[in-house]
Amino acid sequence: MKGWIGVDLDGTLAKYDSWRGPDHIGDPVPRMVERVKKWISDGKYVQIVTARVHSSNPGACESREAIEDWLENVFGYVLPIRSDKDFNMIEIWDDRCVQVVPNTGERADGEE
Repeated sequence: MKGWIGVDLDGTLAKYDSWRGPDHIGDPVPRMVERVKKWISDGKYVQIVTARVHSSNPGACESREAIEDWLENVFGYVLPIRSDKDFNMIEIWDDRCVQVVPNTGERADGEE
């Protein structure tokens, strides 16, 4: 597998304000949808990364089906969906992450 870009679902690709069940996915975030479409048209490999489909989640199957339907409606096809990252991931876009300067433990934004 070539390198891939991970995109979080809730709060990044889809609007999120509270948990409403495994089959509810918010409206698309237009700027992020356009960004993903551009990456794909540029030949980049994009995968959706979400804890919703993790095996420990009791609603994982229902969530996966809802995500697939949502992706089909938004993009016209289904992107790969996963709950983990691997060594082929080259970057991740997520509303909850804090970037760290490699090998230092320091936040990249200078905060403590």
